[in-house]
Amino acid sequence: MILLQANHVERRFGADVLFHNVNMQINEHSRTALVGRNGAGKTTLLKMIAGITEPDEGTISKAHHLTIGYLAQDQGLDSQNTIWDELDSVFTPLHKMEAEIHQLEEQLATLDSTTDQYQHVIQQYDDLQTTFKERGGFEYASKMRGVLTGFGFDSSMYELPINSLSGGQKTKLALAKILLQAPDLLILDEPTNHLDMNVLSWLEDYLHGYAGSVLVVSHDRYFLDRVVNQVYDLENQTLTRYSGNYSQFTKEKTARVQAEQKHYDQQQKEIAKLEDFVNKNLVRASTTKRAQARQKQLDKMERLDRPTVDDRSIHFAFHSAKDSGNEVLDVQELKVGYQEHVLAGPLSFQERRKQRIGIIGPNGIGKSTLLKTILHKLPAISGTIKLGANLDIGYYDQEQQQLHPNKTVLDEVWDDHPEVPETEIRSLLGSFLFVGDDVFKTVHELSGGQKARLELTKLSFQPINFLILDEPTNHLDIDSREVLETAINEFSGTVLFVSHDRYFLNQVATDILDMSATGIQHYSGNYDSFLEQTAKPVESVTISKKAATKKHSSKSTGQQNYQASKQEQRARRKLEREVSKWETTLDQLQAQHDQIEQQMSDPEIATDIAKLSDLQKELEQCQTEMDQAEENWTSAAEQLEEFNQ
Repeated sequence: MILLQANHVERRFGADVLFHNVNMQINEHSRTALVGRNGAGKTTLLKMIAGITEPDEGTISKAHHLTIGYLAQDQGLDSQNTIWDELDSVFTPLHKMEAEIHQLEEQLATLDSTTDQYQHVIQQYDDLQTTFKERGGFEYASKMRGVLTGFGFDSSMYELPINSLSGGQKTKLALAKILLQAPDLLILDEPTNHLDMNVLSWLEDYLHGYAGSVLVVSHDRYFLDRVVNQVYDLENQTLTRYSGNYSQFTKEKTARVQAEQKHYDQQQKEIAKLEDFVNKNLVRASTTKRAQARQKQLDKMERLDRPTVDDRSIHFAFHSAKDSGNEVLDVQELKVGYQEHVLAGPLSFQERRKQRIGIIGPNGIGKSTLLKTILHKLPAISGTIKLGANLDIGYYDQEQQQLHPNKTVLDEVWDDHPEVPETEIRSLLGSFLFVGDDVFKTVHELSGGQKARLELTKLSFQPINFLILDEPTNHLDIDSREVLETAINEFSGTVLFVSHDRYFLNQVATDILDMSATGIQHYSGNYDSFLEQTAKPVESVTISKKAATKKHSSKSTGQQNYQASKQEQRARRKLEREVSKWETTLDQLQAQHDQIEQQMSDPEIATDIAKLSDLQKELEQCQTEMDQAEENWTSAAEQLEEFNQ
């Protein structure tokens, strides 16, 4: 059943079009993601779908009696109520029904069971009890407790007034309330902000079992992979639909763009050949009719538009002027916090050159405090920190306190490097999408995403061999996150970072440190490896034969998984090399083919029948080789695509 349809929707700001010809369909029980760059208009479109604003053109039609719940970005509850009372207000209709049931019970107690009135009241009572049960009247309290626990609110917090909570807690409660309201269509704009990994995992499971439909905007690619089954991509001012989760969307989009480019290139070659034939033969009496036929063919041809991809993305690299020593960082028995208030510890770990260690843990545990303590921005409560030799440290602060609010973007970078010409500074800023008058904006005028890009700009300009990053993906859109991942993976130095972005951790981390209030645990590998290593073992009461076999096995499960992963990577790389080899061969053969055709068109050779015949044979041989190479390329490319799926 279709819940909602957007048809040919357009939004304009004056003469500028934000998006146009937008078509979207939301079906019952669907899980839909809306993705696109910052500024593409995702939030604007969500507000139209939620009925908060109207489109300038087009229509949005909804199913009869459709209920919609909309959670805006960082929307927190503002209430004088306690946590429990505020969420309990969702169930006001059930409370009224419950009161009516009690009234009927009191009435029944006073009536003679043999009277018609009693029968009438008992029927009302039965009907109301049935409706109360169907609407969850006996489960709403346990639902509230389940949702509150999922968002990290235990029973000791139920009576806290909402206005005494932090901004992040208020945002989580707003999401909790909308989940309890259970609308037919749940619209969530960046719901994963302020959620730690445990809460994210709980929310993903909750949304899997959610009875209604979900439409979500999120930069959390891991969340999108686990939750959604269709993706709408808002790019080049319009919307394109893809089936599957986020990873499937990226593969399908890449394949679509490549196919469109290939068809476009093929058509351009065909057009060029036809036009060339017409130009050469239209005026010759013997070939005029054939030239006219080719011209008609050209006139009737439906010209393909050149495929366009919005590739306005940051592009940069981190660089080092020298190598550090092998021992980069040693932390022993460290306790971190403020004024003797210990947030976490004792913490002990080491980092060696070229490791990329990701620190994870619940919100508020002291991860950012740990980084600031390592950098001596905060004093350690106890324990030792030993930094290695020859270190050039670069630090990314998630609170962006290293930026000066009243400086312009240009001065923020240039003041650190006054010896560098302005043109070079502006060129660097341009690679982070600060162009034109953007460079004269003051820092306090910038959005969170722009401040994040400015801080990365400054980091990319200085020589670094030890990079310390605190939540670097916050405020970055997906494309910018992918560029940052590439920059870190290509960086020759060492990286220590805090992140709750599980996709980012998978792409970047060589090791994971799981931090708690009482210590820190090291795991080799990325986030998925961490999950595998911390998965709960199957319970057993006695040592089974299976356990004994496992004990004497030559390889542990972890080792087997590691070997299987290595084999997978080797097979993928082999296919990638195969595809690349045939692409190169095709390019070479095409160049050879074009060269032979050019020779054949030479007036001197055109009159030499013997030479022309030889060239024709070469051309045919070249074409045969091209056909075979294309077949081999297609086969290898299809295998690679299947492998990646």
